[in-house]
Amino acid sequence: MKKLFNLQWLSVLLLALVLAGCGTAEDTKNKDVSEDKQKIEQTSYKVTDDRGVEIEFKEVPKTVVSLQPSNTEILFALGVGDKIVGATEYDTYPEAAQKIERVSDTVNYNSERILALKPDVVIAYTIGEKDALKPLEDAGIKVFVIQSAATFDDVYGDIEQIAAVMDVKDKGKALNDEIKAKITDVQTKVKEVKTPKNVYLEISPKPEIYTAGSGTFQQEILNAANVKNVFADLDGWKQVSEEDVIARNPDVILTTVNYTENPIGEILARDGWNTVTAIQNKAVQSLDTDISNRPGPRIGEAVELVAKAVYPELYK
Repeated sequence: MKKLFNLQWLSVLLLALVLAGCGTAEDTKNKDVSEDKQKIEQTSYKVTDDRGVEIEFKEVPKTVVSLQPSNTEILFALGVGDKIVGATEYDTYPEAAQKIERVSDTVNYNSERILALKPDVVIAYTIGEKDALKPLEDAGIKVFVIQSAATFDDVYGDIEQIAAVMDVKDKGKALNDEIKAKITDVQTKVKEVKTPKNVYLEISPKPEIYTAGSGTFQQEILNAANVKNVFADLDGWKQVSEEDVIARNPDVILTTVNYTENPIGEILARDGWNTVTAIQNKAVQSLDTDISNRPGPRIGEAVELVAKAVYPELYK
């Protein structure tokens, strides 16, 4: 009986050890799962885009498609341009952006190619049809929408949002501080001008002449450079006649046109414009189109370009 009791006791002991072993393995497994979940919760984050949509990122995006040149410039300025795998035909700055595969003309995009690239996020914008981006979202791609900036504050906000998406918030703050410092430097110079010059900004030449009025990004650039827009009474981008320009008699004419052979020469040679002060003084200057028109990280440079063109004496 004693031998049988010992055998029974040994069996119970072995069973207990087996069960204990299973319990330990299961506990370890549950602990690992819990730690993994906790790790994901710690690394995941959410950012709200300009549609008001909160987008969750389990990890920092490794690949990005940018559908607007200004946002591409922001990504490069934040030091994450190497993550862009798809861009638009007009992404020309910096030079490295020109080597990125083209997936859009900024109005239409190649959804099939974007899907094939499998980006972790698409940085899009609000221009276009409301449901234009739906095919990408339906395919499970994260789409972060940025509203096209109309003011400097909008640009600063865009930089903050994109920095948050790419988990480089400190770099976003530093970039904004750098831009603001650049603008402040220019404003320190131009505040010496007691009587701001009258400026006409041409963004489209004859036969359909267009200029920028109040409520535009270009107007804020002109304001920061301490110049007076002769068409500030107009709202938005407006078509104007030659007679309108002649009547407003600008001191300086600035043009962002870069698709004609000689935009400055063409303006200087226009019939009937010989009474305009800017024409008489040959005060017609060309501005870099991309810098002047893109609401991105080079807005400080845009303000400086205008200041140098209108008040060259301040930069001698």
